[in-house]
Amino acid sequence: MADLFSDRTEAGQILATRLRYLADRPDVVVLALPRGGVPVGFEVAEELHVPLDIFVVRKLGVPGHEELAMGAIASGGIRVVNEKVVDMLGISEQLIMQAAEQEWSELQRREMLYRNGKPPAHIQGKIAILIDDGLATGASMRAAVLALRQQRPAGIIVAVPVAAPETCAAFETEVEQTVCLETPEPFYAVGLYYRHFPQVSDEEVREMINQCAEDVATMGAHSHGANGEI
Repeated sequence: MADLFSDRTEAGQILATRLRYLADRPDVVVLALPRGGVPVGFEVAEELHVPLDIFVVRKLGVPGHEELAMGAIASGGIRVVNEKVVDMLGISEQLIMQAAEQEWSELQRREMLYRNGKPPAHIQGKIAILIDDGLATGASMRAAVLALRQQRPAGIIVAVPVAAPETCAAFETEVEQTVCLETPEPFYAVGLYYRHFPQVSDEEVREMINQCAEDVATMGAHSHGANGEI
């Protein structure tokens, strides 16, 4: 199985080429799923000259088999349950609630830490590009989509470098546009399609959010200056 991407930076740069038609639009915002989606989203936001924010989603793992998702929670109080897994394993509502409560504290910690006290991006009436470094089951992204809908965006685009074919296809009926650069069959773990796939640290996420905010502010100042001269 060949590596499709060198790293998340390269993947983000390639993904940006597919979204270039949205560049320089004031009604577009990139929302990256931390941590792995942030380096990808950073490259897209920088290339399109649009704001970057994080959208925190936490997977709810099956006790004893945490890598298996029984659901997910997302910013805005949204909880998504994987009914197939829950029914198959006979997982109780109480167990799901306990897992969700544990993850809420981590979700809130990350939101505070990554934004450095800044308010979340304003989503209403905007086109939100949801980005991660890949989609396997899609549980986290599905939670993000449901949470975003509550904020009444003009449209949602799910954009990832690599995805399981059936997961990518499922999102086509759930959002306005889906961009999956590669859909290998059979699909293995997301990290196997990257030559370099290190953990992304909290500090790296903070730095990229701050850097993009500075770049957008600088571009805004330049455009205002130009408008003032006309």
